[in-house]
Amino acid sequence: MVSLLYFAWVREKIGRDGEEIVLPPHVSTPAALAAHLAEQGGGYGDAFADPSKLRCAVDQAMVAMDAPLGTPKEIAFFPPVTGG
Repeated sequence: MVSLLYFAWVREKIGRDGEEIVLPPHVSTPAALAAHLAEQGGGYGDAFADPSKLRCAVDQAMVAMDAPLGTPKEIAFFPPVTGG
């Protein structure tokens, strides 16, 4: 099992701040996970429709959307953050 965490508008579109899932065998990158989640439809489809608008952290370390997942305990998705 892996913990998925959702922040900001990702959380709002899905309607929850996280969940526990078993990663399907074909899911080996954050982008593949985003595509898998988008296939769930509804809020997931909205939140993960455009992975270029997402950032990801695996076990609290920022990673590229095409980075290998390995065997994570936690994966977080959130929008890009800007400061000012």
